[in-house]
Amino acid sequence: MRTAAASSLAAAGLLFSLAACSAPATQPAASEPASSAATSSSATPSASGPCDGVKVIVDSGALKQAAADTSVCVEVDESTVAADVLKEANIKTEGTEQYPTELVCRVNGVPAADFDITHKAGTYREECKGMPAAFAYWSLWVKPASGDWAYAQEGLATLKVSPGESLELLYTVDGEPAASAA
Repeated sequence: MRTAAASSLAAAGLLFSLAACSAPATQPAASEPASSAATSSSATPSASGPCDGVKVIVDSGALKQAAADTSVCVEVDESTVAADVLKEANIKTEGTEQYPTELVCRVNGVPAADFDITHKAGTYREECKGMPAAFAYWSLWVKPASGDWAYAQEGLATLKVSPGESLELLYTVDGEPAASAA
């Protein structure tokens, strides 16, 4: 069983591992050249069934903000950087003022700047200025083609996912949910 300190340390470790990892806060314009991942992949609207590419899941978890939640299959034919897979899935991540491309503060606008996050010590509003709170943050999970979900050991900018694997961004408050349930 994890202690609160271990959970906080794990959260801080993930936040630091997400350093240099989040996708840019803006999506490329249609006139910009496509990356190699974009030219060899495509996203399908739902990933409820089998996915020959990378299954991408966004789960607002403890926030229960369904507007952020999605499940999509991104067709890739080779190992691809996770940030590129998220772009192809049309999932927008935002960093913080201090770490604009290194951390994930919001996914698809969640949590909104005016949203009160209820946690053990009261309420909190994510301002996306510096490090997100250790008790309320987006965690990154990966699942191999045959295996169990695991906390990502790299961030979005360096983590590569291959066809048959799954990638999840999960919002955790006070350690709940503690793991992907996808």
